[in-house]
Amino acid sequence: MKTFFKTQILDDAHDTAACLATDLIRYCSEQMIFHENIYIALSGGSTPQILFSIIAADYSKALDWKRIHFFWVDERCVPFTSVESNFGVADRLLFSKIDIPEKNLHPIRGADDSLKEVVRYTDEILMHVPSVYKYPVFDVVILGMGNDRHTASIFPGQNYLFDTSSICSVSYHPQSGQKRITLTGNVINNAQEVVFLITGSAKAQQIKSIFEDSPEADDSPAKHIHPAHGGLSWYLDWDAAIYINGKI
Repeated sequence: MKTFFKTQILDDAHDTAACLATDLIRYCSEQMIFHENIYIALSGGSTPQILFSIIAADYSKALDWKRIHFFWVDERCVPFTSVESNFGVADRLLFSKIDIPEKNLHPIRGADDSLKEVVRYTDEILMHVPSVYKYPVFDVVILGMGNDRHTASIFPGQNYLFDTSSICSVSYHPQSGQKRITLTGNVINNAQEVVFLITGSAKAQQIKSIFEDSPEADDSPAKHIHPAHGGLSWYLDWDAAIYINGKI
């Protein structure tokens, strides 16, 4: 049974997140037949918050959470207690509400020295996640896309983060200068399944450019997501997909 679909378009942000929640739970259930553990990398953002809440409310007993390890695609260099912490938000909305061991949660320690944390987090990933071609192979990487076109914490103008051999890297928000830590492009593209969860009309023009392979999207990191041996899926709401609906 195919779990993730190339493109899914739903009515609104809630329905889009709910569809992904259903497919993600099904995917994990199927993979558990063949693999002892499942490794997932999560992103932050408003729509993932809906995803986390739906999983906590509807699927808290659906899986053996002891067999799933969660990592993070990126993190702001802030404490877990900050409202800007991707881990902190996920912990409050999801992990505090399901029976998952603390050792299965692998947050980026954003409040620590960033260069040392890049080394530590790289080691932690390689210690747990199976590797192929020198890069870890996550079962699922869930990505979003900001209004400024960034994905993970790779911003327009930072496509060099797709060329580096590093597992993780420090990046900076081009406007605010805020420091972040992110998985690099080669790691994302080495995943079994990469899933974009994107909602809202602010993303519509960029989605159109990416789907049409337009040169104007060349500077968008999302256009450079091409899993080497896995699948790429898009979960979009009508607002985000308005210019591509009917063309796919």
